[in-house]
Amino acid sequence: MEQFHRKTLENIERFGCSVLHIAQEGSHPPFSYSVGITQTSNAPEAFVIGLKQELAHAVINGYNRRVRAGERFTSGKRYSGFLEGFEVEARKVAPSFYDEYFGMNLRFYKGANFEVLQLIYPDTKGAWPWEAGASEWFKSWQPVLAEKPVRHP
Repeated sequence: MEQFHRKTLENIERFGCSVLHIAQEGSHPPFSYSVGITQTSNAPEAFVIGLKQELAHAVINGYNRRVRAGERFTSGKRYSGFLEGFEVEARKVAPSFYDEYFGMNLRFYKGANFEVLQLIYPDTKGAWPWEAGASEWFKSWQPVLAEKPVRHP
């Protein structure tokens, strides 16, 4: 475990963050999140759920590059350039999910004094998880951990 923590700190120093991947467990989808972005860029950490590890890593690294270059992301807004052909929507994660999903950040920041943005993506037909056109499987595979309910016209 000590080697894992050392590698995490090395990645933060070298790249501005470390990306952690949690494997699928039963019916619980895999998820990935950043550690260190708040410290190095004064921006929220990034979180993606339900994507394969390689793609999730690319999305989080893309977010990290963009915030290191000065871009800021607003909860409730959509952004392009993460997934080819699709936008993602940034949503502030409710702190009530921190214990379940962000243990390394809680240790790294010595408490819940950080924010996390979930980068939410639509299904391959363009339906968002909160839309009627999204399948129940897709909704369960990408739960929205938003602070407030998502309401779109």
